[in-house]
Amino acid sequence: MVGTGLPAVILAGGLSRRMGGGDKALRRLGGGTLLSHVITRLGAQAFPLALNANGDAKRFDVDLPVLADSISDHPGPLAGILAGMEWAAAREADWIVTAACDTPFLPADLVARLRARQEETRAAVVLAASGYDGRPVAHPTFGLWSTALAPALRRDITEGTRRIRDVAERAGMVLVMFDGDPFFNVNTPEDLDEARQRLAACPV
Repeated sequence: MVGTGLPAVILAGGLSRRMGGGDKALRRLGGGTLLSHVITRLGAQAFPLALNANGDAKRFDVDLPVLADSISDHPGPLAGILAGMEWAAAREADWIVTAACDTPFLPADLVARLRARQEETRAAVVLAASGYDGRPVAHPTFGLWSTALAPALRRDITEGTRRIRDVAERAGMVLVMFDGDPFFNVNTPEDLDEARQRLAACPV
């Protein structure tokens, strides 16, 4: 059973190459940043929150713990998931939710749906998915993870694993389907323009 105090980590440790570098999470959207939109939506569903990012934590100006990767050389989002797992486990939490920093329209029922699927299946990993062309497409940065997986995840990363789905499949993942495109993520300046258009058409 997933507990009521369910921690979550927002993954912002990437290098944002397609955005031209810098901190993608701090790009402006509406009256805030991509990160502030994610904090607002995820913070209404999970507590406490943490941010996974590397470098000077002060640049984010958020009232959240900022967790650096504990494995060097930027091994990707798996390192952020590991950092979140270890932070949550230190708080004696058995589970953690993960979400990406560049998805300002993430579902308002994300955590509830992930929890319900885990309680139904008893899976160690539940990933969000949505349907494209009649088939489910997983969104691996959005998931509910057992913190007991942390030692195995550290070993996998050290041995060269970089794909979240590879780790999740080995742990016996299940999916939970969401309608529409709530996981639209901002990778490029053009994506950011589209996000602004979406926000103007239907404010979050």
